[in-house]
Amino acid sequence: MRDTNTQPKVRFRCSCSSRSLPDIPHIAPFFGTKTRYEEVKPHLLLDALSVNASVLRPPAGERCSPVHLSAVIRHGSRYPTVKNIRRIHRLSEMLRGDASGGSAGWQRDIRGRWENWFSEDMDGERQLVTKGREELRQLAENLTRISLRSSSKHRCVSSVEAFQEGLWRRSDVQYRHLVDDELLRFFENCRSYVEGVERNRTALQEVEKFKHGEEMEALRRRTAKKLGFHQQHLTTDLLEAAFFICSYELSIKSVHSPWCFLFDTDDAKVLEYKTDLKQYWKRSHGHVISGLSSCPLFHHVFRTLDRAGRPHEPPEPASILVGHAETLLPLLSLLGLYKDKTPPTASNYHTQHARSFRTSLIVPYAANLLFVLYDCQRGPRLQLLVNECPVRFPGLEAEDAPLYRDVRATYRHLLDGCDFHRECEGRAAGRGPNTEL
Repeated sequence: MRDTNTQPKVRFRCSCSSRSLPDIPHIAPFFGTKTRYEEVKPHLLLDALSVNASVLRPPAGERCSPVHLSAVIRHGSRYPTVKNIRRIHRLSEMLRGDASGGSAGWQRDIRGRWENWFSEDMDGERQLVTKGREELRQLAENLTRISLRSSSKHRCVSSVEAFQEGLWRRSDVQYRHLVDDELLRFFENCRSYVEGVERNRTALQEVEKFKHGEEMEALRRRTAKKLGFHQQHLTTDLLEAAFFICSYELSIKSVHSPWCFLFDTDDAKVLEYKTDLKQYWKRSHGHVISGLSSCPLFHHVFRTLDRAGRPHEPPEPASILVGHAETLLPLLSLLGLYKDKTPPTASNYHTQHARSFRTSLIVPYAANLLFVLYDCQRGPRLQLLVNECPVRFPGLEAEDAPLYRDVRATYRHLLDGCDFHRECEGRAAGRGPNTEL
């Protein structure tokens, strides 16, 4: 076995606490891609640096040492985009000038307890909130000698800088990162994806159907009545903005916003489902090309693992890649994760409550996909974790950390194929829906 002096020091936090938690909105676990990391890891509200080494699970009867960590991480909590800030301003104007009382005093209650503090110069396309930087600092605790790459977007650069600050807390080493959009914003360079999904009006037809379907329309009418708005004035976009004010105020200020009380859990599940439909059909299993567009990232991860697993060579302890939900979801799809037997559609909401594809759980702020490579007696082994919790490779469900050679054999078709140029430039068929669904 390899000398373990170079093995990475890794902290994992997959555990839950039965102790009481701070007051948080009852709808907080249903914000989709706008969910706080703490909703997936509630014990972090009590101890942000709590450690759970039990999630590292090489075979109990085999002597193993962790030697390398490859991580793909989403940026931390950010401000709303300008588009959503403008919707919030419109809601604020309606609240003060267009409402006629509302039922049970909802309008008066929100107007009396809430002041619109959002401004367009915040713009979440560029800015992380302070909380977002702290999320990445905490993820960085106890990692040493690593490589760092980031998307060029400001929220990702800020995240990787915060990650570096977390490393500096434990070491005097000055870390630097590389900006690599080809690796972390691969979707922009895949013509088959851009033309076949992103610019294709029919690609997200399930989202549009649900947006104007029975569940959303009933929720829109109920909410308009509560606020005293004319029903036609509370559009679906403004309905979502009201829902996400609760999310923004929680993630940015740790405030239980009065807007949260507008929605019960069933309402929140409807709005979460709308988000999930969008991410499923735009970034995940809904279209084959969405997953295939992540081929460059997939190959980079396995090349890095190959180098780390070579005998008699000191491995690079960690490789950290900071991107977006749009970076993680296609890669998770390519790996075959979170693929339900029945895909979510506009017409099957009531049979989808037990679905595994829930973006609130998969890609909250600071979401992470971790590959932990072990040096073991029988050869290198690989464990997969999502948001610091063990997940088993599809087809290798018998073990938490199967032999690395078995993982490579499972993905041989992608390791030998999955050519980015061919998939993204040369195959018109790859632009259509996922016919395997």
